[in-house]
Amino acid sequence: MSDDLTGRRVLVVGAGGGIGGAAAALFARAGARVVAAGRPGPKLDAAAAGGEAAALDFLDAAGVERFFAGREPFDHVVVAAAATKSGSVAALPLDAARASMDGKFWGAYHVARAAKVVDGGSITVVSGFLSRRPSAGAVLQGAINAALEALARGLALERAPVRVNAVSPGLIDTPLWGGMPEADRAAMFARTAERLPARRVGRPEDIARAIVFVATNPFVTGTTVTVDGGGTIA
Repeated sequence: MSDDLTGRRVLVVGAGGGIGGAAAALFARAGARVVAAGRPGPKLDAAAAGGEAAALDFLDAAGVERFFAGREPFDHVVVAAAATKSGSVAALPLDAARASMDGKFWGAYHVARAAKVVDGGSITVVSGFLSRRPSAGAVLQGAINAALEALARGLALERAPVRVNAVSPGLIDTPLWGGMPEADRAAMFARTAERLPARRVGRPEDIARAIVFVATNPFVTGTTVTVDGGGTIA
């Protein structure tokens, strides 16, 4: 498959989020026909930017099956949706822990299982650098990210010649952090930027570029591309 995205059909699940929205925008600017999928609302509509906005609950396995059953195969599928809770293993309620696994791993699994993708096309999941740089306060998130990356490697074999990859972000300035007081959020970003070799935190566009790279490079499959400003080594 050519790396030219003109006219290619691209599905971005989680397009209403910061990373998903940036990926949808970058694909669209490259000429792709983007379906922005996720929770309906203004954010999803904005991500569609004149393309198609499709309501999709990726936790509903039967609904995901129906979504793909009624469509032609996509050239590229991206899963950028996630809903996880932070907390120690001892303190995080088990129901919240299971919901986090559902909201990131099993949602991506449902999409990867049902997705219709052309030969030579791609599936990309978004994981996170905690898979390699664990944190005492986010053990579950690291385990979920590691599971996603293992899923991508295995699916690259099972679904070949469809290519499957993971993109692993570090700390990214997205609306995910909007619940923090602005001063606390700014202080956290500043502390992180000082520690990182890149000397700044990430932006959604940084991750979108990596997503487009693994989607369009025909010799990239079964790999995890880490985009963390050097966080893994810092």
